[in-house]
Amino acid sequence: QVQLVESGGGLVQAGGSLRLSCKASGNIFSVNAMGWYRQAPGKHRELVASTTGLDITSARIGNTNYADSVKGRFTIARDNYYTVSLQMNSLAPEDTATYYCHQAIVLGGGINRPTDYWGQGTQVTVSS
Repeated sequence: QVQLVESGGGLVQAGGSLRLSCKASGNIFSVNAMGWYRQAPGKHRELVASTTGLDITSARIGNTNYADSVKGRFTIARDNYYTVSLQMNSLAPEDTATYYCHQAIVLGGGINRPTDYWGQGTQVTVSS
């Protein structure tokens, strides 16, 4: 019913930049939260950045939250109502991971609680 499609991962040298994007499509009544998580080999999935408290009637970004390790380097943005992006600057080898988009979505009809949806994951590799 809902699909999240990610794009923008790749291989970059330390100090470089990448921009990830994630677009939701399907039977969507509202988007209530958006975010990015990552998982490195052998590690748990961790929150990278999120925006919550979204105004479901507009495309304005809500309250933002960042992992301490990415503060000042990564920026989450809401490009339009259904698309969230993550601008990653000053990338370091420890940022290497698979990055997953998350959106909390209320399905068409608007009578249910938000459901968590995840993107397919996109690989980010930072070489030293």
